[in-house]
Amino acid sequence: MADLVVTIDGPAAGGKSTVARLLTEKLDAVFLDTGAMYRAVTLAATQAKVSLSDQGRLLEILKATEFGFKPARGAMEVSINGRDVTEQIRDEKVTANARHIASAPKIREELVRMQRDFAARQQAIVTEGRDQGTVAFPDADVKFYLTADLAERAKRRRAELAAKGAEQSLESIKEAIRQRDRSDENRTVGPLKPADDAIVVDTTDLSIEEVVAKLLNCIRER
Repeated sequence: MADLVVTIDGPAAGGKSTVARLLTEKLDAVFLDTGAMYRAVTLAATQAKVSLSDQGRLLEILKATEFGFKPARGAMEVSINGRDVTEQIRDEKVTANARHIASAPKIREELVRMQRDFAARQQAIVTEGRDQGTVAFPDADVKFYLTADLAERAKRRRAELAAKGAEQSLESIKEAIRQRDRSDENRTVGPLKPADDAIVVDTTDLSIEEVVAKLLNCIRER
């Protein structure tokens, strides 16, 4: 396992990915983007025209596909059978359908194993997701749980989409996040919740820079 493991969990659109990338640079660590892993499996299954509710077939796809996850500066490069799909997995449809993969217990167990294998090859990692401090890395050195109120998270997601040229109403985004929260909190394996020893940070009224500074201070204190 890596010498330093920092986990960042929390609900959708809570700023986890952005904070994790910036924190990775500050710590000279490697970023483990678990969301990219779930999206990669989603894309592979979609391309194979496999039902995302068929856990047996999904597991076959997972085991028969060569997934590549390579550290990059503040990011992670992703490939499927040798083909770079780093940008393709960010498609909105792929992102929306990744919840099906996240809700499949056997797939989730396999991906947790892959996450631990990735971490074992690095000296220091910052990893973000929904169950990193509770399931994937229960012995992590420092654990964070980032949250923000629903209205603020919807505004952030809308800004992200607008930057990509995609426009959606605030209400539709808010409802999508609300549904994602319910799905994440109620799944049987790795449900979304803070680890018992996690540092909970409400980012509603904080800038990204303020959040990163707060997390850095916590890490240095520990």
